[in-house]
Amino acid sequence: MSSERSTVRVGERELSLSNLHKVLYPATGTTKAEVIEYYARIAPVMLPHLADRCITLKRFPDGVEKEGFFEKRCPKHRPEWVNVAIGPGDRNGNIGYCRMDEPASLVWAANMAALELHVPMALAADLETPRAVVFDFDPGLPAAMKECCEAAMWVHDVLTAVNLQGFCKTSGSKGLQMYVPLNTPCTHETASDFALAVGQLLEHQHRDRITTTMAKAVRPGKIFVDWSQNARHKTTIGVYSMRARPEPTCSTPVTWDEVAACAEGGPELRFTWREVLERVDEHGDLFAPVLTLHQSLPRAT
Repeated sequence: MSSERSTVRVGERELSLSNLHKVLYPATGTTKAEVIEYYARIAPVMLPHLADRCITLKRFPDGVEKEGFFEKRCPKHRPEWVNVAIGPGDRNGNIGYCRMDEPASLVWAANMAALELHVPMALAADLETPRAVVFDFDPGLPAAMKECCEAAMWVHDVLTAVNLQGFCKTSGSKGLQMYVPLNTPCTHETASDFALAVGQLLEHQHRDRITTTMAKAVRPGKIFVDWSQNARHKTTIGVYSMRARPEPTCSTPVTWDEVAACAEGGPELRFTWREVLERVDEHGDLFAPVLTLHQSLPRAT
């Protein structure tokens, strides 16, 4: 593989890119150049969801068919304009995470084959306050996206009953996620307790379809409502992030009409990077309200 480098300008930054013809998704022939193109083009709608947060990179320098690795600590070789945010660390203390604050930072990360960007619920400036509650619907085979959408519709009904709105996105892998924006004072424990309570309500109503138990032995054929993703140290795949799957699929915002149609056996919710760009051109950022809508969780009685 040639290590030929190319110099590009992104905004005010000049970057040196390498191995642009390297295939990162062998099944589709998708190259690093195409990955960089995607992140450069999606930046205007993606960056607001990443800004001011501790971003964990998952890198696949040898492509998706090889083992990738998580990188929490921002590399020392980063450009001086890639800022760092201090976040939850390891036994040696806090960690300086990469901040994705401008399009050039996304291009820089993509050039390192950071296909996946994982994002916490809290801002770096206030790590104790989640900005949203997340419901992560994880299907146990043979359950699939259809069953995830059914579960999301059931949660939607619960939220409606307590005057809350939620917004769904695909995980880009096999599942579906729902964010309930808060943007008001809340603790991670309160967010987790709420997600667990809603999950347990569904589990009681649909015991053969839903579980909140983490043990994988009980998950086959059911949707695991993963409430634990609300913990302070946890991250969730960022909206619009690519995934290291055989095809270059992305975590994609979807409408409630699409979720309802999928739950009824309609089109599966699965989108590749080119389709995501087309959807943004058509719909804009369907996930924008997650950043701006102010809601409060009901008080426990």
